[in-house]
Amino acid sequence: MSTIPRAAEALVTWAEERLPEMLVDIEHVIRCESPTVDLVAVARSADLVSAIGTRRLGFEPERLVIDGVTHLRWRLGSPAPEAPRVLVLAHHDTVWPVGSILTHPFSIQDGVLRGPGCFDMLTGLVMAIHGVAALGHLEDTAVTLLVTGDEEIGSPTSRTLIEQEAAGCVAALVLEPSGDGGALKIGRKGVSLYRVEITGRAAHAGLEPEKGLNATVEMAHQIAAVTRFADPARGTTVTPTVAQSGTTTNTVAAHAAFTVDVRAETAAEQERVDEAFRSLESVTGAAIAVTGGVNRPPLEVSAAEPLWRRARSLSERMGIELPGAIAVGGASDGNFTAGIGVPTLDGLGAVGGGSHADHEHVIVQEIPPRTALFVALLRDLLGLPVV
Repeated sequence: MSTIPRAAEALVTWAEERLPEMLVDIEHVIRCESPTVDLVAVARSADLVSAIGTRRLGFEPERLVIDGVTHLRWRLGSPAPEAPRVLVLAHHDTVWPVGSILTHPFSIQDGVLRGPGCFDMLTGLVMAIHGVAALGHLEDTAVTLLVTGDEEIGSPTSRTLIEQEAAGCVAALVLEPSGDGGALKIGRKGVSLYRVEITGRAAHAGLEPEKGLNATVEMAHQIAAVTRFADPARGTTVTPTVAQSGTTTNTVAAHAAFTVDVRAETAAEQERVDEAFRSLESVTGAAIAVTGGVNRPPLEVSAAEPLWRRARSLSERMGIELPGAIAVGGASDGNFTAGIGVPTLDGLGAVGGGSHADHEHVIVQEIPPRTALFVALLRDLLGLPVV
């Protein structure tokens, strides 16, 4: 135990010395724009991330293209099934459309780094690559670094891949950005997405409205009904988002539809709300069809709190600021790993703020200690000395 503080101090020093190289890599990935919906841009981003990772890790990743979306996977260490393995998760897609780099240029001023996707989560991606590279040669343990390309739209092509890689791992570490003040994310609500479609009957609104069956009126009843599925005491929100109905101003609406975003802290709450959606009944006689369902399971606090306490213990021994803990409404790929029972800690990436917003930014001085903590946690989980 007496040698750990000295070794941990060396790890922080290593991260500080590595900062200039990390900043170069961060600038490159920010300038290579990668909106999820633009598959060509995502593939181009994958090329760049692959090149950076190959240079830092010493070998090329597996390039996995699923339904046109490009993901990258590096596997390090022992291939033995019984070898302790940690999954490191990052994503290289962003929400910013191509051209945003012109209106939100990359910059570093007064210790603040800016640029599209810098906080969510390109800085964390670079931290993940450099941190895994710091492990060096692994013999009896293993690490998988999985970089996905569709996280921002719910990981439709990468979910199965994530769950397959997480199966049997001792832990999953997610380099998504931190919570306020650098807090680690020990809870994320699960996400369910629904679309409610209503079919009525058209008629002339002036001549014979009584012959119609108004889908807009039915939609109003159904929107009121689904909002009652929410349970604030349990942290469950049910939010109608987008609605469409009708065709012309003088026609009884024959069709209507609306979408609903549901967030819940537990799988049991997701199941309760799902059953409620399946039991919707028409008020006016219009036909109702419900599609959708659970998109991401929750990352429940029980899956993350032990890892957070482990991280706090390491940070205390390393002489760096102790990270707090926070539960948030937004989801990440960590929801999937927690959903299959793998201990998961999220928010290990950049400290800053403004995800998806004009003021998106990263605090540069926080990059080295966060990277050092990430490496220390990796080594600790693998049973390696913290050096």
